[in-house]
Amino acid sequence: MATGKRRTTTLELEILMRLYSEFEHVFRKKCSTCSCKREGDGVGEHCCPGQCFAVRSSDQQVAPDEGRFEPAAGLISPQVNSGQTAESLSPESLPNSHQPHALRRVLLSSSVFTIMISLLCLVVLVVLVVVVVHSLSSRRRRHVQPGGAILITGCDSGFGHHLAGSLERRGFVVFAGCLYPDGAGAQSLSAQSSGKLNILKLDVTKDEDVKRAKAVVQENLPEKGLWAVVNNVGISDWAEIEWSSIEDFQRMVDINLFGAIRTSIAFLPLVRAAKGRMVYVSSIFSFFNCLNMAAYSVSKRGLEAFADCLRVEMDSFDVKVSIIQPGNFGQATSILKMKTGLDMWKKLDDERKQTFNQQYMQLASDYFMSTCRAGFKDATPVIDAMLHALTSTQPKRRYLLVSKTDMFFFRLYPFLPTILTDSMFHLSSMYAKRKEMLYTQ
Repeated sequence: MATGKRRTTTLELEILMRLYSEFEHVFRKKCSTCSCKREGDGVGEHCCPGQCFAVRSSDQQVAPDEGRFEPAAGLISPQVNSGQTAESLSPESLPNSHQPHALRRVLLSSSVFTIMISLLCLVVLVVLVVVVVHSLSSRRRRHVQPGGAILITGCDSGFGHHLAGSLERRGFVVFAGCLYPDGAGAQSLSAQSSGKLNILKLDVTKDEDVKRAKAVVQENLPEKGLWAVVNNVGISDWAEIEWSSIEDFQRMVDINLFGAIRTSIAFLPLVRAAKGRMVYVSSIFSFFNCLNMAAYSVSKRGLEAFADCLRVEMDSFDVKVSIIQPGNFGQATSILKMKTGLDMWKKLDDERKQTFNQQYMQLASDYFMSTCRAGFKDATPVIDAMLHALTSTQPKRRYLLVSKTDMFFFRLYPFLPTILTDSMFHLSSMYAKRKEMLYTQ
C-alpha cells in the first residue's frame, strides 16, 4: 500500500455509518442541553455538555478517485482505529476541532442575554422596593403636626391675609404682621380668629418695628416655638426705566428685598431652634425680564439670590427654605398699582417730556392693565403652595405657579440663550408699536 495519508477502507466506512446511525438515534432522543430539534422528532433529555452531533448520512461524500471518506464542511469526521468499536465510542471521544462553533456562539449569546435580563429585573426589583418603603414611611408622617407658631408679613391683604386664616384653622399659632393694625384687613382677621391669631404692627422697612415684633413673638411663643417665617410683604409697580426715578427703585428694593432680609436676620435664631421653615414670596419676574418691570424684577431677583444662599447655609441646621414664584395673580391680590399714562407723564421732567411720546405711554398703560386682568382671579394655587412649603415633610425649593399653558414656556425659559429670549419680544405687536411710537416725532 502507498505511504502517506491512510485511505478509508470499506470496513471503516461501514463502521462510521453504523456509528452515525447509533449516535443519531441517541441524540435525537436525548438532546436537551442544546435544545436542538430534529425533523420528525422532539427534544430529548440528555446531551453532551453544550454539543450537538448532527451528522447526516446524505451529507457524506466519497471521492471516487481517492476512495477516501470526506465529510461535508462542518460535519464530524471521527477517527476510527482498528481497535475501536461502536460501543467504545462516545460523544466525549470526538475531537473538539469538529464541534459546531456557530452553535456555541449562539449559546454564549443566549447566556449573556439571560444574565443581562436577570440583572435588569434585579435593578427594577430594588427600585420598586425602595419606592414602596419610601411611600410607606412618608405616609406615616406626610405633614407637620400643628402646634408651633408662624410669622407672616404683609397680612393686610392678598396672599398673606388668606394664608393667616388658613394656618389658624389648621391649628397653628399665627402672628400676622400688618402695616396698618387698625385697618380693614387686620380687623377682618381679628374678627374671624378663634384666639390663635395675633395682629402685629410691622413695617419691614423699620428696624424698630422688627425688634418690637420679635419681642412680642418671643413673649407669646407656644411650647413648640417659632416654626416658620413667611416673607410675603411686597409691592409692585410698572414703568420703563427712563420713566422711573432712583427713588422708585429704592422704595421697591427697601420693601421687597431689604425688608425680607431684615425680618429674616431678626427671626432666624428662633426658626433655627425649631428646625423649621423660611418661605419667600418672589415672582416669575425674578427670572423673566420684561418691558416695564425693571424695578420689580431687580427686587425679586435679589430676593431669590438671598433665599438661595440662605437655603445652603440653613441645610446644616435642618431648616428648609422655599421660594414661591407666582405668575399673573394681580387680580387676586391688591398688589397691582392702578395708574394711567397721564400719571406717568406728569412725573417726567421737561427734558424727558421732550423725548417720549405721551400717546405711547397711555397705550402701554392700557396694554399692561388688560394683561393683568387676564390673570388668575383666585389666590388658591398660591395659598396651597405656601401651605405645602410650611407643612409638608418634603417641601419644594421652588413653586412655579402659572397656568398649564404657560408652564412649559416658563420651565424652559431660564435655560434658553439670551439672544433667543431677547428676540421673543419682537414677536409682540406691542413691541412693534413701541418702536414706532415711543419717541416724539
